[in-house]
Amino acid sequence: MNNADTTATATSEGVAVPRGLAGVVVTDTALGDVRGREGFYHYRQYSAVDLATVRGFEDVWHLMVHGRLPDAAERAAFHAATAPLRRLPAEVRSALPAIARASAPAGPLAGLRTALSLLGAATGMRPGYDLDPEARRADALTACAAVPTLLTALHRLGRGLEPVEPRDDLPYAANYLYMLTGTEPAPDRARAIERYLIATVDHGFNASTFTARVIASTGADVVACLTGAIGALSGPLHGGAPSRALDTLDAIGTPGRIRPWVTERVLAGDRIMGFGHPVYRTEDPRSRMLRSIAQEFGGPLVEFAVQVEKEVVAVLAELKPGRELHTNVEFYAGVVMELCGLPREMFTPTFCAARVVGWSANILEQAADSKIIRPAARYVGPPPPQPVPAV
Repeated sequence: MNNADTTATATSEGVAVPRGLAGVVVTDTALGDVRGREGFYHYRQYSAVDLATVRGFEDVWHLMVHGRLPDAAERAAFHAATAPLRRLPAEVRSALPAIARASAPAGPLAGLRTALSLLGAATGMRPGYDLDPEARRADALTACAAVPTLLTALHRLGRGLEPVEPRDDLPYAANYLYMLTGTEPAPDRARAIERYLIATVDHGFNASTFTARVIASTGADVVACLTGAIGALSGPLHGGAPSRALDTLDAIGTPGRIRPWVTERVLAGDRIMGFGHPVYRTEDPRSRMLRSIAQEFGGPLVEFAVQVEKEVVAVLAELKPGRELHTNVEFYAGVVMELCGLPREMFTPTFCAARVVGWSANILEQAADSKIIRPAARYVGPPPPQPVPAV
């Protein structure tokens, strides 16, 4: 389909739609929405940024899976049910060193695809089509709880370190940092990462979420759906940008180089990592929140990042009048994670540790609909049928 295909038109085999399904509504959802022109997104009926400001990660996980925010008793019960699921079956633990070695060149996110598939097999996960809603939900909780353990174990093994066993007494975000470093995190760092995780739980029908739902529509098991979503997330145009955005700051180097560096990239038409979003036409609310978190820490890196942001906007106003380009979630996410001591190779895996909850909620919602997602393609090759040449 070429770039001119921007409106739906009837064909003999179906309906032509914009490239990449841009703007096409493919289903109904009660999980949330992204309002790009307003610079607003929400989980169910609550602002996602408000949730990240006043609630903990487990509360938002409960909201996405059960449809409501928990009260104090429900929060305690949910934590008591999910914390033990952080521990891996023996068959999975024993296989992690080999997985870490094999996936070392690509990193923990690549290893996670294999490790998570093994977890599904080891725990006997069955096709969602064959399960009732409660059993599907139990599988989703098992997978979500295990992802931080798998990611941190693969990272540590890749560095020649022993994995750190999860602690049931720590909240989700603090436990993640503890398993990553082996040290209980400072409260301000744990809360900063928790707010980042909450802010990235879900974000409309992005590529990985849609992938998860397509697989779920086949009746596959939860882990199969999540593995497909992780594959989509691994692409640099989707989830691979937080460390690349920080690489941009490294490439610029000093405040005096900001304007010439940005000007050169704008004139060349190059993409500036950490800027721009396919949906938002105003400031990304996630970026706004993460900027404020970064500024709470302060320091030269934060000051430099803010300078770069302002200069990009100024250069665009001068060279490309009328074209707006704002920071997206990756720009200040990289800054916050750097300030909290996360290694750059764990930036996208950390995003995954949050988004797995949103994927799971979408999988559960899709599994309630027995209609398989099966779009059509328009053939543009040589006209058939043609004679098959003789050998």
